[in-house]
Amino acid sequence: MLKLIKNVQVYAPENLGRKDVLLIGDKIGAIEDEITLQTNLQNIELIDGKGQFLVPGFIDAHVHITGGGGEGSYHTRTPELMLTDATTSGITTLVGVLGTDGTTRTMASLIAKARALEEEGISCYVHTGSYQVPVKTLTDTIENDLILIDKIIGVGEIAIADHRSSQPTMEEMAKIAASARVGGMLSGKGGIVNIHVGDSSALLSLIEKVVEETDIPITQFYPTHINRNQALFEAGIHFAKNGGYVDFTTSTVQRFLDQGEVRCSTGLKKMLEAGVPIQNITFTSDGQASLPEFNGHGELVGLQVGKVRTLFQAVREAILEEGIPLDIAIKVITENPARILKLAQKGTVSTGKDADLVMLDPQNLTIQTVFAKGKMMVQQEMAIVKGTFEE
Repeated sequence: MLKLIKNVQVYAPENLGRKDVLLIGDKIGAIEDEITLQTNLQNIELIDGKGQFLVPGFIDAHVHITGGGGEGSYHTRTPELMLTDATTSGITTLVGVLGTDGTTRTMASLIAKARALEEEGISCYVHTGSYQVPVKTLTDTIENDLILIDKIIGVGEIAIADHRSSQPTMEEMAKIAASARVGGMLSGKGGIVNIHVGDSSALLSLIEKVVEETDIPITQFYPTHINRNQALFEAGIHFAKNGGYVDFTTSTVQRFLDQGEVRCSTGLKKMLEAGVPIQNITFTSDGQASLPEFNGHGELVGLQVGKVRTLFQAVREAILEEGIPLDIAIKVITENPARILKLAQKGTVSTGKDADLVMLDPQNLTIQTVFAKGKMMVQQEMAIVKGTFEE
């Protein structure tokens, strides 16, 4: 069936003005000032877009789709992501990661969950490995994982500057990045190395040293949690102005903000004011991850769970509270991650691209309608397609 969205304000993410948008199967077939179809109306679903904004479907490039955590022992393992957690948050593409636990959370289960989410209606990819070095791959090498496994598009999240990391050396990190680079080149994938950065005063020095002392380009690394504290945030500004990518984590709790974490919306504004190109900045939710709080002795004293719904909430705050234009702010969860990860069919409202779209109420920027690969998943803020085990 064809779907025709009429008279909608399109942000692609650039403002295209009021348009008609034709969806043919799972692709965007046309974007015109006016589209008139000479065919049987029974084969066309007309959707009134008047008074609404249309933006690309959101990409959440760091989600613990099989659950995460466990820092407080087995009972603190967080649950898996459900389909409607993503779709009602406007998320149509996910990248799954493991995290702290690379033993009971495995690459096989991560890929199985990614395929399950795809069968339920959204796009999902994964990174190979976890916090640990040597990297625990699905096959015998990083290169083989990237070249032979369709769902694997990068490596990570590899932990640095954190008491939970395996304390990788510069040489180890260089070899990981080199393997990811070659594997990505040979498979046509992004091949980035997603870096978890902890609270340590070492900050980004390990990957900066790799860049300084080897032929690995700065863009091979994709450090996340860059807003974890003020010192890391400042290091992130320097890293991004030197050409690197930086990723903000939107899941948080008030206690972390009180302790110095930089709120994503204000952090985005400050980075832009500091001269960081918007193209080098992304937001991810760290959804389903544990949000552990440790005391000065590294002992767990608190634990909460990250939520994917915070992804657009943070962008919305940047627009409504910090005054960042919609066409700029929306790039951090659409066009930018698609380019960094080489997801060529994602991230923009363009003819021939995947029909992953979100319709927003322009007054308060609430998510009204969500299409994933041309299928309506959310209508009038309600999920109309649910996961296999969702009621």
